[in-house]
Amino acid sequence: MTVARLRSRVLNEYDIAPPEIAGTIVAMPAAPTPLTRLIAPRTALASCVRAFLVRDTTGCAPLPPAQRLNRFPATPMCCLLWTVAGEVEAAAPGPDLLHVRMPPALFSGPRGYPLVSYNPGPVHSFMVMLYPAALHALTGIDMAVLFDQVRPLEPLFDADWLALSDAVLAAPDDAARIALVEAFLAPRWALARKSGDHPAGAIQDWVRRLGVQAASTGLASGVRNIERRIKAWAGQPMRTLRRMRRAEQSFLDAREAMLQGNASWSDIAAEGGYADQAHLCREVRAITGLSPTELARASRDDESYWVYRVWS
Repeated sequence: MTVARLRSRVLNEYDIAPPEIAGTIVAMPAAPTPLTRLIAPRTALASCVRAFLVRDTTGCAPLPPAQRLNRFPATPMCCLLWTVAGEVEAAAPGPDLLHVRMPPALFSGPRGYPLVSYNPGPVHSFMVMLYPAALHALTGIDMAVLFDQVRPLEPLFDADWLALSDAVLAAPDDAARIALVEAFLAPRWALARKSGDHPAGAIQDWVRRLGVQAASTGLASGVRNIERRIKAWAGQPMRTLRRMRRAEQSFLDAREAMLQGNASWSDIAAEGGYADQAHLCREVRAITGLSPTELARASRDDESYWVYRVWS
């Protein structure tokens, strides 16, 4: 709640306060802030869906252009993105905008670099983050082909997935969207798990398990064959997945210190298994485009880094 004191001093004819409130304290309602939610899937889908992500700025005061950017880190995850209201445009990694309007339903594959998009105005977006090996098991899509790709859902997905997409866009609210996606995925994932090894777990367990699964699948178990299977399932080599896993876990472990502004990056690097602080800085910059110090500040103060804030 914001409290403002109206002064009786007159600056010009348009600044005269009404007699009944002049000199009094008036309670001003706080401006609504953007809605950002990170939602866990049901337990049966924990090894398929990493999370649901909602971003809604339609109910708040208009954001300035710099705050209407959406900055996403490099990630091993795949993502289905729906723009329920408003528009989204492609943007360059830097401040220059491309002004290329994107369709309302998109697929984003695993990425090895940070990604930036832009909203010309208020927007309501709904995202489903999926483990790439799970999506490969569900669809047969080679994740390596979609590495660093952002594409419309058609023609990547079949008619059933496209019907789901239409239903998500037409749903009345985000709870209904989550229910639609989970009802669609649950029987398909249960069937896929019968023919594979997909235990539930967070990204740390998933990356570790992926290597074991790749080594134990089929008769050919040479290093190149294992790497080939991992890239088909996850889109990236194991060394990159491990690097991203380590960086994410280090930032999650350091969350409280970062919020308080007293993070010791040398200690975080040592606890995270990095060779030194410079090693940590190089890997964080490769994934996010910023140094650890810059990322901590941006996550706290810059609205365009909302995904970092909600994830931590």
